[in-house]
Amino acid sequence: MTAASDVIIIGAGIAGSAAAFFLRQRGRSVTLLERGLAGQQASGVNFGNVRRQGRRLEHLALSNRASVTWRRMRELVGEDIEYIPEGHIRVCYRDRPELLDEFAEYAREAGVRGLDLEIVTGAALRQRFPFFGPEVLGGSYSALDGHANPRLVAPAFARAARRNGAEVIENCEVLQVEKAGEDFLVSAADARCFRAPILLVAAGAWGNRFAAQFGEAVPMAVRGPTMSVTEPVPYSIHCAVGLVSPLDEEDVYFRQIPRGNLIIGGGLRGPAYPDLCRAYVLPRNTLGQFKQIRRLAPAVGRLNIIRVWSGIEGYLPDSQPVMCPSRRTSGLYYAFGFSGGGFQLGPGVGDVMAELIDTGHTTTPIDMFDIGRAALSATAMAAIGDDA
Repeated sequence: MTAASDVIIIGAGIAGSAAAFFLRQRGRSVTLLERGLAGQQASGVNFGNVRRQGRRLEHLALSNRASVTWRRMRELVGEDIEYIPEGHIRVCYRDRPELLDEFAEYAREAGVRGLDLEIVTGAALRQRFPFFGPEVLGGSYSALDGHANPRLVAPAFARAARRNGAEVIENCEVLQVEKAGEDFLVSAADARCFRAPILLVAAGAWGNRFAAQFGEAVPMAVRGPTMSVTEPVPYSIHCAVGLVSPLDEEDVYFRQIPRGNLIIGGGLRGPAYPDLCRAYVLPRNTLGQFKQIRRLAPAVGRLNIIRVWSGIEGYLPDSQPVMCPSRRTSGLYYAFGFSGGGFQLGPGVGDVMAELIDTGHTTTPIDMFDIGRAALSATAMAAIGDDA
């Protein structure tokens, strides 16, 4: 039996679930398919940064659109997703003073694009953020950024979409997609088949597999973030904190939740295996991450780690997503490959893709995310090698 709807979405991460929600708001019938549980993959295992600063300037229009949705999240989905809009600070070490100049230049350019940033150094930095170690020189503070619980967001969007009439089917592994006349046929492992004239592939690290079925394979690498959480201590650090460095091992960040635990991310990534739906934390990566946390915030470095985890993230050569209509197949759309930076963007991605599917255009520029861009050429695919 073939179930029909206006739009089929493959992947119930934050982008796919948000797209289902916003499409229902536009009156489109939607079938949202997820091989596991909504938000189980990268959308649910990331750090939880809801930050605009630090993104490429040309991405700020999408990020700003997402920020509006984040501030309305409880109203939209009817649930608390532990969104804490208490700011975000990016800092650099004293041995990288040129980064402070880059922060200042970025702040000037970002201000034109609707993101207000404050450069904080010296006594002002120490007074407002006394937890920083002596190696920290200064930073860029965004008062309207924040953080949220990634385990809650995609499931909340999926539940809200279902309440609004979407069909949300979990534990439904999609094996094959094809265009048959004016419709797409989507075949699942349990022999169910779904039909719709529009298909949105929002399958994260698995998105490229479906794009390849339509002759639009891109060079996708998969990696596993190194994540950990500490024992709880009194709640005192409300903003999200990140260290910027050209060295991957130094690029760490943390945030504290009201229960007192500190969530730590960044540093080196570990191996991930999409075929097995598994990613692994390497002990040396966790130890290296904690070494850098001691430099960044010595008091945090004295806490005990109580759990580590990882997930499967999809990366493209230029660290930009694919977010566009197909160049080869009418009715086919893509939103995947967010390269570890899709959590904050997710609600905006869903809103933009719903607008694009419903009206044929979007008021937010996404041309730089086209699947035909030069960075996704055959040359790039060959260069990415064994990670593809």
